[in-house]
Amino acid sequence: LTQHLTTNHTRCTNPQKTGKTMAVSKLLIASLATSATAFVGPVAGGATSALRAAAVEETEEPAPPAYPTVNGWTADPSKFCAGLPGALAPAGNFDPLDLCKDKSVAEIKMLREAEVTHGRVAMTAVLGFLVQETGFHPLFNLGGKSIGPAILHLTEVRQQEPIFFEILTLGIGAAEIYRSLYGWTSPSGSGGPADGPLGNLPEDTPFRRLTDTYYPGDIGFDPAGLKPTDPTEFAEMATKELQNGRLAMLAAAGF
Repeated sequence: LTQHLTTNHTRCTNPQKTGKTMAVSKLLIASLATSATAFVGPVAGGATSALRAAAVEETEEPAPPAYPTVNGWTADPSKFCAGLPGALAPAGNFDPLDLCKDKSVAEIKMLREAEVTHGRVAMTAVLGFLVQETGFHPLFNLGGKSIGPAILHLTEVRQQEPIFFEILTLGIGAAEIYRSLYGWTSPSGSGGPADGPLGNLPEDTPFRRLTDTYYPGDIGFDPAGLKPTDPTEFAEMATKELQNGRLAMLAAAGF
């Protein structure tokens, strides 16, 4: 366009017309440049903003949950007992001694682990007391000898089979070793011997700690296949086990 206008200026013989033509040409060129800038600017800016927004969307990822979900339970520090099942009407959230107050999730899990384990032992003990009180001994034949209450029967077993206690101790030790390897954090320093034997444990649990993916009491032992896969059913069964275990602990103390 500029070359065309310049050619026309050169062909003009009247100086006045030539000056006017050049002025018009300059005005036309300025108008075209301004119009081009006006149209190009916003498009470029809009494209840049869109690219930046897309980059932000790509980099932003949802934060991972603070605690893993195990057997349908996700720890919630704001709830009673970190949201673990076990509360049942009419007692509800029963903790008169505030044992769970100001406790971390890791500490609450260890308390629940102890409660479930003692409850299971107590249920087995109560069953043993009731069976032996009838005079039947599934492990040893005492010849119908009356030795009084069932609480005294273990002494009689010791007299008849002295090795029984050694076998019992080995059995309990094997069960405890399996449980510790299954659900407990290994007591070894993360940086080697310089950290000490408990160097990898946090401040809230300096001497022992359950792994984050371990559910209290679930040691993987279910030969009868009774463990539900549905989270709601699992929570219901866990509550029943806890209630029966708590009752059994009181009953065993009564024997």
